[in-house]
Amino acid sequence: MYMPPQFNAKDPAIALELMRSHPFASLISNDDSGLPYVTHLPLVAEPRSADELVLLGHCAKPNAAWRHLQARPTAVVTFLGPHAYLSPSVYPDLARVPTWNYLAVHCTVEATLIEEPAAKDALLKKLIGDHEPAYAQQWRDLGEEFQLKMLAGIVGFELRVTALQCKLKLNQHRRESHAAMHAVYSAGSPDEQALAVWMERLGLTAEAPAAEGR
Repeated sequence: MYMPPQFNAKDPAIALELMRSHPFASLISNDDSGLPYVTHLPLVAEPRSADELVLLGHCAKPNAAWRHLQARPTAVVTFLGPHAYLSPSVYPDLARVPTWNYLAVHCTVEATLIEEPAAKDALLKKLIGDHEPAYAQQWRDLGEEFQLKMLAGIVGFELRVTALQCKLKLNQHRRESHAAMHAVYSAGSPDEQALAVWMERLGLTAEAPAAEGR
């Protein structure tokens, strides 16, 4: 993705936090004609070591996504965090234009299919653990026959991350906007409030100091 240096977040812990707090991702594979095939789905981000990160997910068996991954394992996954409009009214002068601020993570991945029932069950338990741990007991109580029937209807996959970009676009290069921008976002929508929190984390809440001699 387009990555001006002021928006490039190189700390992998920030990327992992965004992937975990906004797990509903877009998996972009390539279909048989070479066009992008986009699948929207939740993914579990799981570090395996300091240098290895995998994304775990599944799709319905009728969904062609898994067949595309089987034929062409290299794909792209995107995660979108909070995002919001930014009015030019946050600037002290009028020669400005609107923009849109956002947080995003892009991963290049290599896919491996998970088709064995026990491995698919383990994958589902990770999703349950992330989103509704109490459901684990209900899943167990459904019985093995029903579980196997449900598991036969999905294909799981492990997506090994081979490259990662994390973009935090928060007007970092326009310090004169930060105080007013933070105030607007703090009083705004849930997404805007989330961006205000990220501004605080990155120290983007104060205006630039006055120029010497003014």
